[in-house]
Amino acid sequence: MNMNLYGKNALVCGSSKGIGRASAIQLASLGTNVTLVSRSSKMMSDVIKSMDMDIPNGQDHDYLVVDFTDQKELIKRVRGLSLSKPYHILVNNTGGPAGGNIIDAKPDEFLQALNNHLICNQLLTQLLVPGMKKEGFGRIINVISISVKTPITGLGVSNTTRGAVASWAKTMSNELGQYGITVNNVLPGFTATERLRELYGPKAKAAGLSYDEYMVNLAETIPAKRIGDPLEVGAAVAFLASPSAAYINGINVPVDGGRVPAL
Repeated sequence: MNMNLYGKNALVCGSSKGIGRASAIQLASLGTNVTLVSRSSKMMSDVIKSMDMDIPNGQDHDYLVVDFTDQKELIKRVRGLSLSKPYHILVNNTGGPAGGNIIDAKPDEFLQALNNHLICNQLLTQLLVPGMKKEGFGRIINVISISVKTPITGLGVSNTTRGAVASWAKTMSNELGQYGITVNNVLPGFTATERLRELYGPKAKAAGLSYDEYMVNLAETIPAKRIGDPLEVGAAVAFLASPSAAYINGINVPVDGGRVPAL
C-alpha cells in the first residue's frame, strides 16, 4: 500500500486543535509538509513543535494566521502561499455554528455558516486547484459531519450547511477527477473535541450529570461503545490524501463507530 506523501504539501484549515490538528499530525506522519491555518499563532506554533518532536522526518511545516470571516485577506494570503509552492492537499475544516432548532434560526446565522464553510471551501479550492492540475495530483478533503447522512437534533443551521458542502463536494469531484484530483468528505461522529464539550456540556448540566458521566451514557448509543479520538478521524483524512486512495472520489466516509443507522 502506497501511503508515501513525502514531497507533498498540504494546507490544513482549523488545525490549531481538535480534528484539524489531528489531521495535520497524521499527514505529517506520512511525510507531508503541512501549512496550518487558524486564528491562533501560539496554538499553531505548539502544534508544529509537537510534530517536529514526535515525527522527526525533516519536513518543512509552517502556519498561516487568518480569520475565515475576512475572505479578502484569506484570498490574499493563500494566493501568496500558492505562488511560492504547489499545494497537493487541501483539508477544509471549520468549526461548526452554534446549536439550536432550525425554526428559531435567523437568516444571518445561515449566511455566516455558509460563508465560513461552503464559500471559503470554494475560494480555497479555486486558489489551489491550478497547482494541483499542474502537479497531476490533488486531494481535497472536507471534514463535515455525520449529519450529512442523518440530521442531528438541535443542530439546524449546522445540518443545513453540512449538507450544502457535501453536495458541493460531489459536484466538484465530478469536475476534477479527470485531472488526478479527488474530492471526498470525512464525516466525524461523536469525537473527543472542544466542539463536543461545547454542544453537550449544557445538556449534561441540564440532566444533572457531570460531562464525563454524560459521555458514558452517550457512548452507549454507539455500536463501538466509546467516543472517538480525533487522531482516528485524522487517519481517515490522511488515507484519503494518500496515493493509495487515488480511485476513491466523491464519497462520504463516516468515522463514527457505527453510529449512523443509514447505509
